[in-house]
Amino acid sequence: MANYRINSRDRRTPPKDYVIQRGDTLSKLAARFGTTVDKLARDNNIANRDLIFTGASLKLGYSGKDTFEPSGSRQGFRPGGGRPTGGADVGGPTGVGPSNASSGMQRLAESARRAAMGMGGYNSQGLCATGVSRAIRDAYGIGVSGNGNQIDNNLPRDKFKQVNMTLEEALKIPGLVLTWESTSTRLGSIYGHTAITMGDGHTTASDFIERNTTNNGRSGFKVFMPID
Repeated sequence: MANYRINSRDRRTPPKDYVIQRGDTLSKLAARFGTTVDKLARDNNIANRDLIFTGASLKLGYSGKDTFEPSGSRQGFRPGGGRPTGGADVGGPTGVGPSNASSGMQRLAESARRAAMGMGGYNSQGLCATGVSRAIRDAYGIGVSGNGNQIDNNLPRDKFKQVNMTLEEALKIPGLVLTWESTSTRLGSIYGHTAITMGDGHTTASDFIERNTTNNGRSGFKVFMPID
């Protein structure tokens, strides 16, 4: 799909889609295409304006008032068709997976899988923070200490940023760090839980592979994304 640029001297032909490139932000794109962040976010059902994904398709349209109107296509759908995002970010998280996540996110997901299989396999060892710390060290060479409900405060903010999304959305993206303040188990009520998403919609890895990750019995949920 081609990228489109408007010639300020000829605005008669509107662009239809723009493929988000690495380094793009809504504010940069709004300035480039002569519109506003609010307009782009509204027209594309973007819930978190600080979170758009490389490779996703941004819908554009043009009105006579130098702003972009919806192009008439259905908004909030995965590129190439599929489920509606339900107000999630452009092209996802339902439109994001291992194929178009950043290389760092893919690397972290694979490191997490290796760490989990080298520790508990498919059985929890009660060492979730150790597994996540090993994965981060293997993927990024960063040492992160703390237990499950402390590790979020110890993630370096120049390498990870907190993002606002549901667990269902996060599980569809590989290489996100999840944390919970507490769980229903005795140790979990004290130390919380942490894990890294595999991007298949249900699996996370820490000291073990959790094949059906839910919020059941867990509270204080947070999501952190690597900054590449």
